[in-house]
Amino acid sequence: MTDQRSDLDRGASASREVADLPVLRLKPHEERRLQAGHLWIFSNEIDVAATPLTAFTPGQCAQVRSSRDRFLGYAYVNPGTLIAARILGRDPVHPPGRPLLTHRLKVALSLRERLYREPFYRLVFGESDLLPGLVVDRYGDTCVVQTGTAGMEAMKGEILDALERVVKPTGVLWKNDSPSRVLEGLPTYVETAMGEVPGQVEVLEGGVKFLVPLASGQKTGWFFDQRENRAAVARLAGGARVLDVFSYAGSFGLQAARAGATEVLCVDSSAAALEAAETSAADNGLAVGTRKGDAFDVLAALAEEEQRFDIVVIDPPAFIKRKKDHAKGLAAYRKLNQQAMQLVARDGFLVSCSCSYHLGADELTEAVQRSARHLDRLAQVIEFRGQAPDHPVHPAIAETRYLKAVICRITGD
Repeated sequence: MTDQRSDLDRGASASREVADLPVLRLKPHEERRLQAGHLWIFSNEIDVAATPLTAFTPGQCAQVRSSRDRFLGYAYVNPGTLIAARILGRDPVHPPGRPLLTHRLKVALSLRERLYREPFYRLVFGESDLLPGLVVDRYGDTCVVQTGTAGMEAMKGEILDALERVVKPTGVLWKNDSPSRVLEGLPTYVETAMGEVPGQVEVLEGGVKFLVPLASGQKTGWFFDQRENRAAVARLAGGARVLDVFSYAGSFGLQAARAGATEVLCVDSSAAALEAAETSAADNGLAVGTRKGDAFDVLAALAEEEQRFDIVVIDPPAFIKRKKDHAKGLAAYRKLNQQAMQLVARDGFLVSCSCSYHLGADELTEAVQRSARHLDRLAQVIEFRGQAPDHPVHPAIAETRYLKAVICRITGD
């Protein structure tokens, strides 16, 4: 920790004075949530009469003060969004900049190095690593970076400098093609930031070598958040017939095959994803089948064919991206779970996942239970699971706990 602090100290002023940054003042009593540890400031919490939001440019840094002029922290501001500011630090002597980013990265790296032997993980998980709006995935010597907010976009140069100092990558890719950037008023793009970035990298997980596309892949290329859940499914897979729905590159399915599954079928709407699964299977001496198509349509077709599987995994994209989509998304989760459960053999397993923050864990369980009652079957939840530890949860920010997974045994016909 001494080395980590020294990065901050080198960038600090000798005095304890607050950096000369514009003030963002809160209304009376609106600092309570920040004092409890949260990092977000909503536009309706700001005293716009004293500090108009229109005076700030997107991504500009400010010092946040209470109505009584108490320093609360440094934040970056985006006047055009509901979350108008996000806290970067609370120590007045350490304003935003490369020293602070370097310190945050070193702290984040120390956790991942305790968790994993090989350098393949999510290095930075936004708010949970006190770097709101920043995601960094590490693939050995290559880093894939997403800046999801105007504040992080404005600090791209400092982020790159800090990464070079802490991780020393040979290549860095900006993977800024998320639709959520539009809400921040940011363009979407994918481009190399430095060095050479390979078109695909090899990820070893669960004894399987996967070829993972970076620039052309989904999100940041690989879904590290499901790592432990894939291992849990593999433990059940010996001698099983396995269906991997929304398979992407076959991460659940190939690890099940490696663990001794007798048959694996991967289903995805992306031909490129299924091709990657087939290539990885061949490279590992594994046999998997693939079927391209809409998941709901394929599940219906498999039911018509009277197919049954010992393990069915459903890992869909987020059906509820915004709170207003909840009713429609919940209906989709219920339909998906019912279709999937129809294909589970007697005493087989359903693995139901959701990455929608706006779907509660109890709602996912309820979708499984409704499906079981509709089909006159019994669902026994044997494990409640979540995201891998390289996606730590910030206790004050519920949104950082987003991934839910339940493993259920399904009895009866």
